[in-house]
Amino acid sequence: MADDYLVRIGRLIRDARQHRGWTQSQLADALGTSQSAVNRIERGNQNISLEMIARIGEALDSEIVSLGYAGPMHLRVVGGRRLSGAIDVKTSKNACVALLCASLLNKGRTVLRRVARIEEVYRLLEVLNSIGVRTRWINDGVDLELIPPARLDMEAMDADAARRTRSIIMFLGPLLHRMETFRLPYAGGCDLGTRTIEPHMIALRRFGLDITATEGIYHAKVVPGISPDRPIVLTERGDTVTENALLAAARHDGVTVIRNASSNYMVQDLCFFLEALGVRVDGVGTTTLTVHGVPSIDVDVDYSPSEDPVEAMSLLAAAVVTESELTIRRVPIEFMEIELAVLEEMGLDHDRSAEYTADNGRTRLVDLTVRPSKLEAPIDKIHPMPFPGLNIDNVPFFAAIAAVAQGQTLIHDWVYDNRAIYLTDLNRLGGRLQLLDPHRVLVEGPTRWRAAEMMCPPALRPAVVVLLAMMAAEGTSVLRNVYVINRGYEELAERLNSVGAQIEIFRDI
Repeated sequence: MADDYLVRIGRLIRDARQHRGWTQSQLADALGTSQSAVNRIERGNQNISLEMIARIGEALDSEIVSLGYAGPMHLRVVGGRRLSGAIDVKTSKNACVALLCASLLNKGRTVLRRVARIEEVYRLLEVLNSIGVRTRWINDGVDLELIPPARLDMEAMDADAARRTRSIIMFLGPLLHRMETFRLPYAGGCDLGTRTIEPHMIALRRFGLDITATEGIYHAKVVPGISPDRPIVLTERGDTVTENALLAAARHDGVTVIRNASSNYMVQDLCFFLEALGVRVDGVGTTTLTVHGVPSIDVDVDYSPSEDPVEAMSLLAAAVVTESELTIRRVPIEFMEIELAVLEEMGLDHDRSAEYTADNGRTRLVDLTVRPSKLEAPIDKIHPMPFPGLNIDNVPFFAAIAAVAQGQTLIHDWVYDNRAIYLTDLNRLGGRLQLLDPHRVLVEGPTRWRAAEMMCPPALRPAVVVLLAMMAAEGTSVLRNVYVINRGYEELAERLNSVGAQIEIFRDI
């Protein structure tokens, strides 16, 4: 029995390593051991301690085992079922994590309504708790309360939790106003290739922040007396870059102009939250933001983040690939209009309700009903652009949608180094996707999906795309180690089951 467990653990480690694109030698280097030792572990021929399993999981950013549970979470999917009824879109994952970081600006009590109960939020809460922020779920676990300490204990930071989220990078903007020196672990999260923090630094240096990187740690020092003397021009119209600049400007005693800013949904939610803190932000929804900062923020604030357009796109794609009629409620339509325009050209049969306002009082919502449609491949390639273009995180869902359309679709995912590669995992389920280069995939449809057992890709959106294809495939599929899905979606399997899917959660170690 012990040998059987070792073999099964070894397979999980091997699959996680291969999905990360590492050789056995690369994993051995990360662990400080030999390639032959890694080979023995993966074949189940070597005893392995929980400490070593935890180290391997950290190196591969994969939950090999979960202490306190039977093991990593898997999904067993009985496919070929039609969905029906209605399903609500949850609040935005990316807005929620930005607002958690922004709560560090405030000396008072912050309450965030209907916060997404996802792993990314849990990791940030672990970090916040470790440095002294008191957090608790209130109102039957629906809302979140945060109360900061008088002084943050940065030396006590939970570095393991910090490394498992890219969102930790957004601590830089708030912290530069709270302390002269501090340290942050390198950001983790999805495996999407090399991503530099230099665009962040171009903005934050203007507020006196200087960073030296050594051995997996950012060493930050704030030089006093430095403030922007002209508009900050971002070299990348990125969401987190814009958010970091906003967070730094919020408590700068003066007016900061940020140009080439993202106007995406999570940035707008952050702006609305800053306004609730007493920070005036002009130009919300445009690429030029003017922030009238205040040097001290001490207010009790209550804010409701808006719904998640990427989750809305996920649910829409679920309806399309399973050929179902499904109503998706509380869709933030402003951030889905390009996607819907493309899908209309492909032949999507759908209608939408009249617009109504989200709980934040600003975001426009609709209810969207999707019906089975005969889709044709689009004439032009599918490619992302900064808002108001097609959302970067929605591109992977077009791989599954294109796979059920008649004809060839070119998908150009130019933003990330690796993500297009993970889309070819659909070939294991009967898809016909040809990888042209690390950024371009040619999708041939229509597809006759087939069931398969496979490891979850280590990137959030491609992982969900694989799950959706399994829902369309006749037979029973297994998707192993779905921690990455739980990073960005709250109870996704249970919610899909509520509209007709058959997805079982299980653990086998």
